[in-house]
Amino acid sequence: MARPAKYSPEFRQRSVRIARESDRPIAAVARDLGIHHETLRVWVRRDEADDGTRTDRLTTAEREELATLRREVRDLRRANEILKAASVFFARELDQPRPR
Repeated sequence: MARPAKYSPEFRQRSVRIARESDRPIAAVARDLGIHHETLRVWVRRDEADDGTRTDRLTTAEREELATLRREVRDLRRANEILKAASVFFARELDQPRPR
C-alpha cells in the first residue's frame, strides 16, 4: 500500500508554476517554499515531461500504463507457472498404470 502524499496536488502545482515562471534557481525557490530542492526538481521535470517540453522522460500517463502492464505481466507469469505445475501433475496421473 502506498504511503499518503506529503504535499497536496494543489501545492505541487503552485510550486511547479512558481519554479518554472521564476528566473531564480530551483534550489532558491524550494528553500523559499520550505521543501527539499530535489523534490521540487523532480516535480518540475515531471511537469515538463507531461507538457512535452522534455522528451527524455516518460509522461505521467506513460508511467501509469507501464506500471499497469508490468503488473499484468507479473500476474500472467504467475498464472502460467500455476498452469505448468497443474499440467505436470495431471500428466503424471495419466501416465500411471491403472489397477484392474
